[in-house]
Amino acid sequence: MSHSHHDHGIADVQEGRYEEARKVTLVGSAVDLLLGVAKIFVGVIGDSQALIADGIHSLSDLVTDGMVLFAVKHGSRAADDKHPYGHGRIETLTTIVLGVTLIVVALGIGWDAVLRMLHPELLMHPGWLALAVATVSIFAKEAIYHYTLRAAEKLGSNLLRANAWHSRSDAISSVIVVAGVLGSMGGLDYLDAVAAIGVALMVAKIGGELAWHSAQELIDSAMEPEQVAQVRAAIESIHGVKSLHLLRTRRMGSNGLVDVHLQVSPRLSVSEGHRISDRVRAEIMQQVSPITDVMVHIDAEDDERGTPSSNLPLRDDVQGWLDLAWTNEPAAQLIEDTVLHYLDGKIYVEVLLPLEKIHDLGEARAIAQRLSQAIASDDRIADVQVRFR
Repeated sequence: MSHSHHDHGIADVQEGRYEEARKVTLVGSAVDLLLGVAKIFVGVIGDSQALIADGIHSLSDLVTDGMVLFAVKHGSRAADDKHPYGHGRIETLTTIVLGVTLIVVALGIGWDAVLRMLHPELLMHPGWLALAVATVSIFAKEAIYHYTLRAAEKLGSNLLRANAWHSRSDAISSVIVVAGVLGSMGGLDYLDAVAAIGVALMVAKIGGELAWHSAQELIDSAMEPEQVAQVRAAIESIHGVKSLHLLRTRRMGSNGLVDVHLQVSPRLSVSEGHRISDRVRAEIMQQVSPITDVMVHIDAEDDERGTPSSNLPLRDDVQGWLDLAWTNEPAAQLIEDTVLHYLDGKIYVEVLLPLEKIHDLGEARAIAQRLSQAIASDDRIADVQVRFR
């Protein structure tokens, strides 16, 4: 599969993700707007501080819905020259801002409720109207929670998952409001303010968790252990992979990134090693859904234990040694190709000679022996193999 086809495929998937996330979030926004305005209005005329706090919570949902739409739109943009890994971190950053916003909202609600408890003359006395609106809110926000969470699971989006829980926090805070209103109606005036503090604590907890989890992502935390195990299984299923090490994963928004070192047979051609790495990349991306990019490094030997060949010179220098060692060998002029293998801290040399220039098998053996003996004193070269074609 060519990279251009692959890039188009990712772009199409990202576009589909954006459309779905946008639809889900817009539905949630409409509900948040209606509920927020209704709760604040009824809270004011129905005399319920907890309901007003809950209305502010609903309108904060509306603000975060807007942030989610912004993040999903810009986070799903394809990679470009300035952002070669895509824009997934926009989702991560927005989730942190969303979490901090919730904490600020919670502090405001809690502070107001504490002030009212310290000054009993400021306490409110809610009635049936407040109770009815809070009850409707519970069912509406729970429905939005399930609707958004389904989309979040389908798209593998932490941002949508965060927004779903934001909706559920509103549903739970409405349950607290119902309890507070019922208490106040029963003569326990301060229960409405206590309920408002309960709402504040819950909102702050969710905000803190969202911000913390996304901050982990910003410092490149690994993906979930189950997903890492799936990646490992996908790699090990490919024929030609002897072992794997240095398997690293990280999240970027809803995308997963992997890089891994694979050990293959040391005498494989470069093209076969590359073919194996292509197959590994495709298999991981096909089997583990959030992963959108895989970097595969092919090793001829396990470089975790050490790199014994790292001090050996490159071809230019090696060719110079060989030419010098074979100065007096006429057959060296006939060599068509030289292949070098760097293994165990030594260089293994293969040379290719044309068969039509060789008179018989005896001469072929003699040439091979002379080429090998000429460099026997060089302990950096382990072996010379002569092939004929």
